[in-house]
Amino acid sequence: MLSHTSVLVITLLLGLMGLTFRLYYFMKPGVQIKKIPVSVNYHLTRQCNYSCGFCFHTAKTSYVESLPNAKKAMALLKAAGMKKINFAGGEPFMNAELLGQLVKYCKGTLKLESVSLVTNGSKVPQKWLAKYGEYLDIMAISCDSFDEATNTKIGRGTGTHLKTVMNLSQKCKEYGIMLKINTVVNRYNFHQDMNAAIEGIQPFRWKCFQVLIVPEENGSEHTLRDARRFLINDNEWRLFCDKHRHQECFVPENNDVMASSYLLLDEYLHFLNKGVGKPTKSILEIGVAAALKDVYWDEDGFEMRGGRYEWSKSDCLGVSPKPDLDW
Repeated sequence: MLSHTSVLVITLLLGLMGLTFRLYYFMKPGVQIKKIPVSVNYHLTRQCNYSCGFCFHTAKTSYVESLPNAKKAMALLKAAGMKKINFAGGEPFMNAELLGQLVKYCKGTLKLESVSLVTNGSKVPQKWLAKYGEYLDIMAISCDSFDEATNTKIGRGTGTHLKTVMNLSQKCKEYGIMLKINTVVNRYNFHQDMNAAIEGIQPFRWKCFQVLIVPEENGSEHTLRDARRFLINDNEWRLFCDKHRHQECFVPENNDVMASSYLLLDEYLHFLNKGVGKPTKSILEIGVAAALKDVYWDEDGFEMRGGRYEWSKSDCLGVSPKPDLDW
């Protein structure tokens, strides 16, 4: 009978043999490790009713893909391994019915683990929540300050944004949608203490981004936005983080982590190479696998920033799906 030590040695040797094989296989010429698009951000429109000065996905076009093509793209991504889709813009509620149909399709038909969206909140009607809220896991509301004058200075609304945030936060609770708050930390808010406001709203996740320059979108006087006046240095970023890191929901992302750790799909269904290259061709034209070969995606950065988390409301809120949905 083998001793405990012998079993451990054999197990270790088998593990090393497996690792050696994998290294040999993947280092052979022509062999590539397949990219799995676990989480994708679909910016279905560039249009927006706000004018945030640091916007990194500006209104350079008014194009919006048709519902059949957008559904086909979502199905292709699901087949390639996508588990989470996040709809963004621009402001996705500029096309509210298209957005709703895609949310319903991704959760009800494709049965993705998580369907989320990012909104400024100003164009979310209650009838939309009543019709599509059951299919939505997460609603992220953009709020850069709990001082209205600061929001206005940034371009986040014209004086009623906080009222919108508070009302919509309550609606999320009523409709069983997980609430997330997105904050861009910049020159006008890095010194502010947001602890009391966050504790009052109680989001399950508070994502705080260090303001980012994307040269082709917000990097100069020649782009639609010029975010240079919003920039903060690393010490100012740390000041903000140190003030809020005790919040359990706090998720900070500096420029290094954020830059290429997201898979971004634009309005033409191209994967974007933000700041490092041209977009890929449409995934409807060349397929997901071929498009992923042409996009720089920092998968280590994705994992480092906590890209995988409990992102389904059935897990986090204990919300049971309706019987006919069979999620």
